[in-house]
Amino acid sequence: MRVCFQLQVLPELMDEYIEHHRHVWPQMLQAIKDAGRRNYSLFLRGDGLLIGYYETDDDEAAQTALDADPRTALWEEQMSEFFVSLDGRADQQAQRLGEVFNLEDQLAHLPAAKN
Repeated sequence: MRVCFQLQVLPELMDEYIEHHRHVWPQMLQAIKDAGRRNYSLFLRGDGLLIGYYETDDDEAAQTALDADPRTALWEEQMSEFFVSLDGRADQQAQRLGEVFNLEDQLAHLPAAKN
């Protein structure tokens, strides 16, 4: 399962947000991995638009695991101050974006080429 989400970073805090993500705490990295998320990336536009992407076998289970994991609480609490109109943990309130196209999926459904 591929998951994409959107948040809005406060423009005046973007540099600090970027700095925090240069060296994410090892225990937070391990918690994300243990929850079943992989191939996780964040992309930040100049106006603060943040797009995140990860893959997981079960997103609901990953969300639940991260919410219950004591290693994530302090990180998420600190990160919540960076976002516009966010009450609570960013990982629980990010707006999910629906996937409308995936190259590999469509290529896999093409008929075999005749040579």
